[in-house]
Amino acid sequence: MTDVPTKTLPSGDEIPLVGMGTWTLTGEEGKKPIRASLDAGYTHLDCAEGYQNEAEIGEILTDFEREELFLTSKVLPSNLGYESLQKSCKASLERLGIDYLDLYLIHWPNPAISLRESLDAMAKLHEEGLVRNVGVSNFSVYQLSCARHISDVPIAVNQIEYHPLYQQSEVVEYCRDNEILIEAAAPLAETEVFGEAPVQDLAEKYDKSPAQVVLRWSIERDVVVIPRSSSPEHIRGNLDVFDFSLDDDELSRLDELDRNHAVYHHTVPDWGRDIYGISE
Repeated sequence: MTDVPTKTLPSGDEIPLVGMGTWTLTGEEGKKPIRASLDAGYTHLDCAEGYQNEAEIGEILTDFEREELFLTSKVLPSNLGYESLQKSCKASLERLGIDYLDLYLIHWPNPAISLRESLDAMAKLHEEGLVRNVGVSNFSVYQLSCARHISDVPIAVNQIEYHPLYQQSEVVEYCRDNEILIEAAAPLAETEVFGEAPVQDLAEKYDKSPAQVVLRWSIERDVVVIPRSSSPEHIRGNLDVFDFSLDDDELSRLDELDRNHAVYHHTVPDWGRDIYGISE
């Protein structure tokens, strides 16, 4: 079983560098890869109320020691009001069958709801011990700057789309300057990056898969990765990225793949959908 290195959050808590994404893993079939990840040695699960699978994940968690896991959930933009955010968090805890979240994220910003209201609710959850670390997801530099200046709790994490094809350098630089950890959503660019020549060359050189090379690149850039897979073989492989490293020239070759190409963060949110929703 792989011993996964960690990064330290402002609270002093340790977050594993590789986590298991759970988006689209729903129903009985979805439970299989999530369980496979925990059996393979993952201790970090990335959940969200919008993924609509927290109850199934909660069933799996009963077979594992809570204190050995790092569990994240996210609140939908439609639930960012002071009362509704707290209600969403408590509902996620109930579905997951746990007493606290290691990390709770605002999934997407909602321009129709006061960010101060949302972060005040996060601070209340933190004060009550229901949330150990507070973060955001898909926030721009401007939004992060606002959050930092009005939050009573440190913004520990910004989870963004991040991979060699879409590196969001301005956001990453701001986060590094302000001790906000980057988590890479879609770190494999939904496999679009696998065919790139530098990725193929390095996979052959190190006898690794393209996925392992791309994940290693993010890790060497001090980014936590949360790949998702339904294949037990790929799930195990995504964790097997700590027995090799990339030198500066190899990292630079992958850096040069940046072409501002997003695989999911490229559409204007439909504010009429339940997932976004201007209001409750």
